[in-house]
Amino acid sequence: MAKINQSSLLVGVLLLLWGLAAAMGESKEMYRDPKLPIWVRILDLMRRMSIAEKIGQMTQIDRATATPDIMKKYSIGSVISGGGSVPRLQATAREWIQMVNGFQHGSLSSRLGIPMIYGIDAIHGNNNVYKATIFPHNVGLGATRDPELVRKIGAATALEVRAAGITYAFAPSVAVCRDPRWGQCYESYSEDPQIVQAMTEIIPGLQGDIPANSRKGVPYLAGKNKVAACAKNFVGEGGTMRGISENNTVIDWHGLLKIRMPAYYNSIIKGVSTVMVAYSSFNGVKMHANYQLITQFLKKTLNFRGFVSSGWQGIDRLTSPPGANYTYSVQAGIHAGIDMVMIPFKYREFIDTLTDLVKKNVIPMRRIDDAVSRILRVKFTMGLFENPLADLSFIGNLGSQAHRDLAREAVRKSLVLLKNGENADPPLLPLPKKADQILVAGTHANNLGYQCGGWTMTWQGLEGNNHTNGTTILSAISATIDPRTQVVHKENPDSEFVKSGKFSYAIVVVGEMPYAEGYGDNLNLTIPEPGPTTITNVCTNIKCVVVLISGRPLFIQPYLPFMDAVVAAWLPGSEGQGVADILFGDYGFTGKLPHTWFKTVEQLPMNFGDAHYDPLFPLGYGLTTKPVVAE
Repeated sequence: MAKINQSSLLVGVLLLLWGLAAAMGESKEMYRDPKLPIWVRILDLMRRMSIAEKIGQMTQIDRATATPDIMKKYSIGSVISGGGSVPRLQATAREWIQMVNGFQHGSLSSRLGIPMIYGIDAIHGNNNVYKATIFPHNVGLGATRDPELVRKIGAATALEVRAAGITYAFAPSVAVCRDPRWGQCYESYSEDPQIVQAMTEIIPGLQGDIPANSRKGVPYLAGKNKVAACAKNFVGEGGTMRGISENNTVIDWHGLLKIRMPAYYNSIIKGVSTVMVAYSSFNGVKMHANYQLITQFLKKTLNFRGFVSSGWQGIDRLTSPPGANYTYSVQAGIHAGIDMVMIPFKYREFIDTLTDLVKKNVIPMRRIDDAVSRILRVKFTMGLFENPLADLSFIGNLGSQAHRDLAREAVRKSLVLLKNGENADPPLLPLPKKADQILVAGTHANNLGYQCGGWTMTWQGLEGNNHTNGTTILSAISATIDPRTQVVHKENPDSEFVKSGKFSYAIVVVGEMPYAEGYGDNLNLTIPEPGPTTITNVCTNIKCVVVLISGRPLFIQPYLPFMDAVVAAWLPGSEGQGVADILFGDYGFTGKLPHTWFKTVEQLPMNFGDAHYDPLFPLGYGLTTKPVVAE
């Protein structure tokens, strides 16, 4: 009964305020006055909006579909760049700004002039934009155990996103990956929810520090040098059965609150602007249709006041095949509490379907008003009504040396030393810079695309060195060693070549090929060939250190006896110099495993604290070294 009375009181207050606003006259556009409280501006604008304009605000489309005329005609609320959706290949920051402003001019020329919000998957830096700094993926940042560093990366990412004229980043992922077979495990900071909680410091980096007197749950953005953040993907990702993307997470309520939910508490307290919903299911209920978790828990219990976004074509995937019953999908998604729907192409079908559902009272108008008020709250908070257009003042931040230095520091702190000699053998690392001749082998030694991984320039990532700026590990090695040391590079040398080369030692860099999401689901987690062959040919014949480039722990137990040293380098991004900094002792190893390293995949899922816990290397493991003092 108390809940009914409280709800009735709220409705009464809103009606009263609506009436007062209306009494002040249609001509006075209070929503344009930045001196007024945000709630007054929201009410004033919403009372002027038609059903079509409200539904338009709930619509999010890809830039490939958008035009200024479409933005104006349908009052589209948001435009996005999906992975690889760019103005043109290797577009400059100036070209990005021109494109974004073109769409914004369309929005501003609409009847009410509501600005759109432009979003992009800035997963590890502004990774869709040519020449941006590519930071290590989250799995590597989790290995640093350094929330302050992650906060700085958030601030740098915000500047590089703003450099392209963009105001909204679909980051961070606060998923807790408990099974490395999952293809998005590199987007997770750790299997430990406490580590993931600590890393939500990236949110104030992206958005700014929420004021001390701010109401909890209310979105916040500090200024033009910040961007709206997105905690994702709500909730249960990283725990799906067998690590399969979009699968079912089976867990009791206590487990959900203990493992899956904590990072969302921190994100909301820190003023995160938006939350994106997961494709996966929770105990058999698709998250995109989960009213209890989205509306009852996230919005009401946790008092989240920003807006909730769907995933890419997320509501379509409520049926199998996707889109088989689109009317049901729209009804279920909106009823569950999704406010902004990522279409991203068939926007007219979505608008027509939702309009029909509202007119037939299948979806009540109060649900639409809830969604639109949340979207407007974020836009007002961001200052979009006062500063809707991007300018050129942030262009110099894109790929700046300061940001590359920060990324290099992150690489150094993310590397985890798994092995360094054995028993009576002396440690191999740090390597001497002075040697007659050294061998650098492996598919990943001279491949910037491989070391950056997925979500780099495209959704699935790329191979090669011509897609963005950065330093390969091979180039970093060559720049670090003594000028008189000869470096021989051969991707996959045979044993005879290795034995005949008179090498002082070898550095073997192998690992996974780039992937993202479901394409990365992997039930065996072996190192792809020719990686194992290269390890065998090199490491059975000379002293070697193996540098693993991967988004998760891999099956390495058979090769461990003949690898003298092993380094988990994760997906280090564009600044490969950070790897050489550590290998040659300019800095010491400090990284700690963010995930349990398994012996065999048959053990999975296996996490710290499990009764059957028997890892190759436990969560938190990492050998340390001291920097070499220069002579």
